[in-house]
Amino acid sequence: MIPDNLNSLADGKILSGVVDQIGYLVINNLERHNAIGLDMWKAATDAVEQMSTEDNVRALVVTGAGGKAFASGADISKFESERSSKKDVEHYHQTSGRFYSSLENFPKPTLAVIRGYCIGGGMALAVCCDIRLCTEASKFGVPAAKLGVGYGYAGIKRLTRLVSTSSAQEIFYTARQFTANEAYDMGLVNRVLAEDNLDDYATDYLDRIRINAPLTIKSVKAVTLAIEQDESQRDLKKLEAMVQTCFDSEDYIEGRRAFMEKRKPDFKGI
Repeated sequence: MIPDNLNSLADGKILSGVVDQIGYLVINNLERHNAIGLDMWKAATDAVEQMSTEDNVRALVVTGAGGKAFASGADISKFESERSSKKDVEHYHQTSGRFYSSLENFPKPTLAVIRGYCIGGGMALAVCCDIRLCTEASKFGVPAAKLGVGYGYAGIKRLTRLVSTSSAQEIFYTARQFTANEAYDMGLVNRVLAEDNLDDYATDYLDRIRINAPLTIKSVKAVTLAIEQDESQRDLKKLEAMVQTCFDSEDYIEGRRAFMEKRKPDFKGI
């Protein structure tokens, strides 16, 4: 699932790049179960923002290396150096918040491919994605209440887009780890798969996205993002223009012709 030729960032703890029209962001801090430190948040943000500007990118995959963890949250070993003073805490929140925002607002589909632990900041990362696939052995949780960590409005709002308010409260109040099936029942993940099937299933998802009309998908992503905004912030004219662009495109002509000719369309995004 993880290509070999990705760029190495943050001393190799973040891997990123575009391969065959798919962007990749990989958490690669194996000795800390893919825990995320300040330098990693910064590098990940830069990588996501760069890929968001590349027209050839059809989707973005976010995953963890090693198979034991998607991301185990913030690197607690660095709390004293990165999150001890009020100033440090504010800087950390701004840095990690910038990353979450860049991922949430990525203009193309985003897919979290989850193995192992998806804990704390890792779960906050996963809920920023559009689709979440995991293995049967995956574990989910937010241990903030065990650490005395505050959790802000934006992160909890993203979670309650997927699960009920009561389920979000259960996750935070108990601070326990939930199984993959429990996560699925709550609506936290889209699919729970056998370990051996996860990569093939994710690849099939990406192939389906890649061959579909990119202008249509981009407009749907923009609309779904707008739905979550305050009404005063929604640019409905811009959204209408994006929809009209689909109908004015060569891809719309190609889609109609391919349907009539009973063949697969070859969409170019123009």
